[in-house]
Parts: sequence; C-alpha cells; structure tokens
Amino acid sequence: MLGENITNYLNRHFGEDYTQKYEEYIFGEPTAYVRLNRSCEEKKILKNLSAYGIKLKKIAGVDFAYSIEEGNENVGKTLEYILGKYYIQSLSSMIPPLVLSPNENDFTLDLCAAPGSKTTELSEIMNNTGTLYANEISVPRLRSLVHNLDKVNAVNVGVLNYKGELLSKIYGSYFDKILVDAPCSALGIIQKKEEVTNWWNNRQMEKIANLQLRLLISAIKMAKVGGEIVYSTCTLTLEENELVIETVLKKYPVELIEIELPVPSHPAFTEYEGEKLNPEIAKCRRIIPWEINSEGFFVAKLRKTGETETKEGELPQKRKDKLVTAKDRNISKYIEDIAGHFGFPASVFDDYKYILKNRDIFYINKNWYAESLAPFNRVGTKFGNIDNRNTAHLHTQSAQLLGAYASRNVVEFENVEQLRTYLDGGTIKSLKLEPGQKIIKFDGYYLGVGISTKDGLKSQFPRSHRTGKIILPSEV
Repeated sequence: MLGENITNYLNRHFGEDYTQKYEEYIFGEPTAYVRLNRSCEEKKILKNLSAYGIKLKKIAGVDFAYSIEEGNENVGKTLEYILGKYYIQSLSSMIPPLVLSPNENDFTLDLCAAPGSKTTELSEIMNNTGTLYANEISVPRLRSLVHNLDKVNAVNVGVLNYKGELLSKIYGSYFDKILVDAPCSALGIIQKKEEVTNWWNNRQMEKIANLQLRLLISAIKMAKVGGEIVYSTCTLTLEENELVIETVLKKYPVELIEIELPVPSHPAFTEYEGEKLNPEIAKCRRIIPWEINSEGFFVAKLRKTGETETKEGELPQKRKDKLVTAKDRNISKYIEDIAGHFGFPASVFDDYKYILKNRDIFYINKNWYAESLAPFNRVGTKFGNIDNRNTAHLHTQSAQLLGAYASRNVVEFENVEQLRTYLDGGTIKSLKLEPGQKIIKFDGYYLGVGISTKDGLKSQFPRSHRTGKIILPSEV
C-alpha cells in the first residue's frame, strides 16, 4: 500500500479517483521500453532481437521508441544492448530531450545528467557532434554516466562533476540549450522505486523543491539571452513543478514556450490551494502515468529574455590538458601508428581532437568547444593507449566507431563459439594470425579489438562491458 503521507497528498490535490487510479497503476505490471540508437539500422536491430525472442512495438509519434511486447527478460543481455545499439529507458523519460531538441550547432548542457539516459539521447539528437556538457554531482552516479556514454560511443560530451546550483559561477550566459531534469521526490516512478513510500513526506518534498529551484535558477543564469531551458521532473507534486516555475517567472527574465508532446498530456495547474498562479503555467505539461503506460512526468520549456547577473567563481583546476588536432607534434606519431597498422585513411582522424593524458589518448569531435578544460572530469571517450615501446594501440571504443574505415588487420568471426570466447575475455586458440592488434567484427558489428599472439587471438573486450551476462541467440 501507499504510505499515508502520499495518499493524503494525492487526495488533497488531485482527488480520490486520481489516487485510486494511481494505486492501480503502480501496483500493476509496468510496460518496459527501449530507445534505438539513431545511428543504427532499425530493421536490422529488430530482426536480430527477434532471434532472442524479443518482440518490440513502435511507439507512434516518438521516433526510435519501442515498447517491449515479449522477451523483456533478455533485453538487457543481448549483444546489441552491450554495443549500445539501444538503450532501456521509459517512454516518459525520452520526452524532455525531444522537447529541448538541440542541434549540433547548439552549446548544450545536461545539468543533472546521471545515469545518462537523457544525455545519450541528447548526444544522438545532435548527431554525436557539436558541444554537449554533462554535469553530475554524485561520484558513484558519475561512473554510471561515463559507462553509458562509453557504451553508445558518445564523442561530443565533456563530463563535469559539480553542484549544479553553483555551476553558473563558471558558465554565465554560455549555453544555447539546457536540460534540467531535476532530482525529485519520485512520485511518478514509484513502480521502480518502491522505497519512496518509506521516506516520502511534505518536509522532505519541500526540501527537494528548494534544490530544484536553485538548479533552475542556475540554469537561467547559464543560458544565453534567447537560450532555451527544459525543466522536467518525474514527480507529481505541485511544489516541485508549478510552484518552481511560478517563482522563476516572478523573479527572472524568462518566458514559457508553448509545447506539444508526442504523448498524451495535460496542461499544468494554474491554481494552488485556492491561490491563482501565473496563467502562462498552463503551457507546461503533465504526463499521467496510466494514460501512457509509463512514468509520471512534468515538462516545461522556458526562454531567457534578458540578461542575468552571475558572480564569477574561481575556475577549478581539475585538469591542465589541452585539445590538439591529429597533426599536432605530440599526437601525430601515435595517429600514424594506428592509421598505418589498420589502413585508416588519414582524413578519418581529422574529424576529431585529441587529449594525451599520461599513456592514454582520448578523443572528441572536432566541433566540440570549451574555453578551458580545467573544470572537466573527462572529455570525449577513449581512443587508444601507448605501450612501453611508445607505440599506440586502438581502444575498443574507437574500434567500434571507426572500424568501418579500416582496410587491414580486421578479423571477422566465423561462428558464435569464437564470439562467445571473445565476449568472455578469453583467447581464441583456433585463430593463428600475424602478430599484432586486430579489429574484431561479427555480423556487421565492429565489436572492439584483440591481440594476436602465438597462443591465438586474445580478447581485449573491456571488462566494463562484461559486468552483466551477455547471451547470444543460440543460447536462448
């Protein structure tokens, strides 16, 4: 049963009929969804998933969104999932990035980014190019963010690790588009967070609402004049939604933008406990869980209409690295090592900028920009590493993204036994090849890299990709 605090709140603000439907929904069987990677061939993914017994149904009006009709138990275990060909995400959660709709020319920020559902979606909407910053305050959650960015091979993201409400001291009037998917009291997602019923009360909810307001104010200060901000939560309370918007409309130079969602929704409330709110708040939208068989959400889109003052803080010195091109004297030798070994055209590497950090090389698309790298926890994703002989080797992340451009030292597996050994991190003793690193391919997918030795082909598939069980169709 719902806790008394939640029941009382819902009855008071929405009525007993709403509360009853809410209870029926959260204790029912939830519908699961996936979002296909925009860079992938949809027909191939759907065909391959059917071999696992997974049946998907396309969601009308929401590109790349599918409900899982059959085989949900295998969705998080497939080769396609491990390779980032799709992302498990609720339908409601997909909506805020679509409303923000950044393009590759927009300086974009995801202010509360972990675990990366919306960040990876933003990255894909931007065609994996341009400038996207992803901020997350929690270090454990930061690790999950980086893991998910790596899984989809995002090469347009710089990762920050700061209190979002203070980030405006670094980035005043800087961004064209900002997503504030704020931490909330989670009344919209109790189906998957049942523990909420144990702690939820008005005092805790109001404490969270105060943080949400500070995050949104910070976002307003970070937006350029004319810049757009999407504020969203996965909760139902008015204090965390309409009242936050009411406050910023009173105190800051912003206006609400009319939005149409691709799923059923309702105008936000314009009255709270008998008090009239700004009628413009009706432009915000509420998503009711049982009406779309997904989570409850609130979505608002604002435009900054005037200047705001920001107090500049001291620039944190997290890193002193710099981005360089493939022709930079400090990186060109390593690029040539890799290009020569795999037969990459030199022009492939001109599309990226690089960071040399100790013996690791990271890369990011050439259009990504930051005035300073000092605030960043990480920029881009892994390109390669340098061995003790000062020779560069390709990383799995870059092999997956760039493998199609390689003309030699590419090995295509002939059977699932070889694939299984590779995914498990083993050595394929039956493959005796010329010594050196190889790009691995199977069924049209570039899986990563391996190293050929006298013992066979040793997998270099990252341990981070093997944290969960990977099954193959023949094993279902």
